[in-house]
Amino acid sequence: MSNQNSTAILLMHCPDQPGIIAMVTDFINVNGGNIIYLDQHVDRIENVFFMRVEWELSSFAIPKEKIEEYFSTLYAAKYNIYFRLYLTEYVPKMAIFVSKMSHCIYDLLARYTAGEWNVKIPVIISNHPDLEDVGKRFGIDFHIFPVSKENKQTQEKAELELLKKYKVDFIVLARYMQVISEDFIRQYPNKIINIHHSFLPAFVGAKPYHAAFERGVKLIGATSHYVTTELDAGPIIEQDIAYISHKDSIEALIHKGQDLEKIVLSHSVEKHIQRKVLTYKNKTVVFN
Repeated sequence: MSNQNSTAILLMHCPDQPGIIAMVTDFINVNGGNIIYLDQHVDRIENVFFMRVEWELSSFAIPKEKIEEYFSTLYAAKYNIYFRLYLTEYVPKMAIFVSKMSHCIYDLLARYTAGEWNVKIPVIISNHPDLEDVGKRFGIDFHIFPVSKENKQTQEKAELELLKKYKVDFIVLARYMQVISEDFIRQYPNKIINIHHSFLPAFVGAKPYHAAFERGVKLIGATSHYVTTELDAGPIIEQDIAYISHKDSIEALIHKGQDLEKIVLSHSVEKHIQRKVLTYKNKTVVFN
């Protein structure tokens, strides 16, 4: 990406107070930046202000490697601002973890190869060999780490070393059927995206669609979230539902559910790549 098209993205939150928007936009305008996106939200209960602002760098007076330092020194300390600065010229690297189910990974890779996302996928990691051909088909390195209770710690250490080698920025669990350890998760805080079904009422166990069919549910859904040390309880990024009826067979439920899973996961990944997700405590603010 040329500097002509390069932009900076500021994601921030701070205690709500008068003048925050004016302060940030003044910082950008005074230094010759052209704002192309601004969205903000105030949590009235927590009294917290959230904002995403993006501006062009072609005429910006501050060198891009100094922007973070300038903003931190001049404003962040004064207004108690927590922020992250991203330069769109940097292309993040994403690893995909997968097991045996292929619907999510094919959807991710279809969007990737179509050039929809400003991202690189250097590696796919699996605990089974079933989808090794996917890596070959898309020209992506595929590594297999069989995981058992006995070797889990050793295998995760090897996976982390591999991710470091590929300089991976974030991970997508495309129906990876393994619980990741707390030590692993701490290496990628709010940088591991997971997908799972959401049933109303909820059904756990190995065959949730069968249980939902037996119960005669009228709604099924999918939830994508960041992985935290509390299982399936991280900040939610995206959710969607599909209506079903007594006419739907178990196969129809599975088909509709998997369709939801891949769409919800891909939407979450897209928002993450676009730097439009801001986490606060165990919730997210997802900007349009």
